[in-house]
Amino acid sequence: MSSPVVFPYKSLLVIDKKLKMPVYQQITNQFLALIRNGTLKSGQKILSSRQLSEVLEVHRKTIIVALDELLAQGWLETKQGSGTFVANNLPEIKAQKLKENDSFSINKDGKLSAGFSFEPKPFLQREVVKASDKLHLDDGFPDPRLAPLLDLSRAYRSNLIHGNSYVKLGYGDTKGSMWLRQELAKYLNESRGLKITADNILIVRGTMMAMYLLTTAFVKKGDNVVLGEKTWSSAKINFQHAGANILTIPTDENGILVDELEEICKKQTIRLIYITSHHDYPTTVTLKADRRIKLLNLAQKYRFIIFEDDYDYDFHYQSKPLLPLASADDAGVVLYSGSFTKSISPAFRVGYLVAPEEVIEHLSHYRRIIDRQGDLMLENSIAELLQEGIIQKYLRKSLREYRERRDVFCELLKQNLTNEIDFQIPEGGMAVWAKFKEGIDLVKSAENALKNGLYFSNGLQHNLPNRNINSTRLGFASSTVEELRKCVEILRNSLVKC
Repeated sequence: MSSPVVFPYKSLLVIDKKLKMPVYQQITNQFLALIRNGTLKSGQKILSSRQLSEVLEVHRKTIIVALDELLAQGWLETKQGSGTFVANNLPEIKAQKLKENDSFSINKDGKLSAGFSFEPKPFLQREVVKASDKLHLDDGFPDPRLAPLLDLSRAYRSNLIHGNSYVKLGYGDTKGSMWLRQELAKYLNESRGLKITADNILIVRGTMMAMYLLTTAFVKKGDNVVLGEKTWSSAKINFQHAGANILTIPTDENGILVDELEEICKKQTIRLIYITSHHDYPTTVTLKADRRIKLLNLAQKYRFIIFEDDYDYDFHYQSKPLLPLASADDAGVVLYSGSFTKSISPAFRVGYLVAPEEVIEHLSHYRRIIDRQGDLMLENSIAELLQEGIIQKYLRKSLREYRERRDVFCELLKQNLTNEIDFQIPEGGMAVWAKFKEGIDLVKSAENALKNGLYFSNGLQHNLPNRNINSTRLGFASSTVEELRKCVEILRNSLVKC
């Protein structure tokens, strides 16, 4: 058995009294590391608390607390009259030697690399766009400076401190706040022509969560799912993750080509179609009435699901917006999703899914296993603002502001970039679908603009298989008129020719 005096405690146990971590915890953690890596072996005797105190120049009571912790955890054991030892029941740790043909290596840092194998999925690996203080022509986000933040903070505080705290701060309904579902049912019935109750609504963190629940519950591996040829990449990724067989159909100035969908239905069984009917993503065009009617008829005839993502219904600038497909659905084939993320700010993770009652009940069970419930305080706060009409007032004000920004931005593009960009003035939404001329390198232009203080997407996520469409979305809603002038100036000076 090794002598405790031979072991180099002084060099291997390093105490840093400047750290916030208590000294006893530093000693405990370092002993654990020495035992785990085999430096201190099972059965090896260690110094007494008095000796350790002298060697480490630490108060003996601190040493005793550290040793008691290790004894309590079973890493050390005491033998009456003999002293303290590394526990005998620990497995012997030996250094592994790799052979030349070994196909693995020892993981030297568990904080950097996993000690187990897993299979990365390339389609999940995407750039994460984060908010910055730079100028931006983003994907089409709202301007949080217009949001009713003072009203929201007042409502949040009120809901936090008033009422039964056990109920408000405890576990709630998996479907979401009943108050919010009731207020949403009224609001959606009035603004979108739906005929629903609170039981037809599931509160989610956003459309992404709604879609994940949908694919988990209703899409099996090998099911046929139809998307527009150009579509929201997050939607496509969800269906890829579910193992669906993805089919695509083109979009023209009137939305997706529903006639082509009919031809597919005649040959194959379709499980679901994902659609952004009001303002097609990414092109912003609106699905016209005749195609809406035909799409609903096809879904009823062939019994497939329509997932209608109505991400920016409230911002339509040409007369009144068209009512969603869900408003005319009497057969229960449309699942309708929206959120306050695109209406107020991406930070407010509150969205909703509208569906038949039995579907909502079914999906609530799936929601429970990934997210027991949402932010009940935030949900109730939004319910209060809906009840008071504050959100409705904010949306009307934002609509006027965003229309002005759209008009100014489109005029700036015409004046400054008419030879470089083709676009149509969008009927609604918060972005312009811009097609750059063939001689412009969009990727290098985006990189150049970023160096000059302007962010915009390089459009790679919108490309079709084996085809670069050299197009991207230029969001105007989150910038003021003056900021838009600066954005267009930088954009014009940042374009790179191929």
